[in-house]
Amino acid sequence: MLIASGVPARDRPDVEQQVLLGAWRSVERGMYRPDPSDERRRALRAWIHGVAWRKVSHYVNSAYVRHMVLHAQPLGLLREPAGPSLEAQIDARADLQALAQLKPWQREMLLAVDRPESLVAFAKARGMNPYTAASRLRIAREALALKLRRRR
Repeated sequence: MLIASGVPARDRPDVEQQVLLGAWRSVERGMYRPDPSDERRRALRAWIHGVAWRKVSHYVNSAYVRHMVLHAQPLGLLREPAGPSLEAQIDARADLQALAQLKPWQREMLLAVDRPESLVAFAKARGMNPYTAASRLRIAREALALKLRRRR
């Protein structure tokens, strides 16, 4: 009955004890009144099944079972956190939104820094003066910093 009702293995001994105590207390109160025409063993089994069914339904629907344990490493299975933290993901999403709000040429200049070629090579490939490219990169960085400051 306990397994079929979905009682976890770690809690089965406790629920079994509750069933036994509930049955005993019911017997003491005179609640066990089998039909004399039924076989005694079968009547006792059916009655215990009913007690177990009631105790399991109370167990499954209790707040004790439904509570959540919030933990960075659930069940202690992970030794180190896997991936970035939730706060870092939220900050990164906000930073990407700020980057998306910049003008296209500002985004291009900020992304040019990540390329394998130097800023001078980037500027020459686009036919602009390297000093102009450096100035635009500075302006783009300031614009991004301003957007990030406003968000925070």
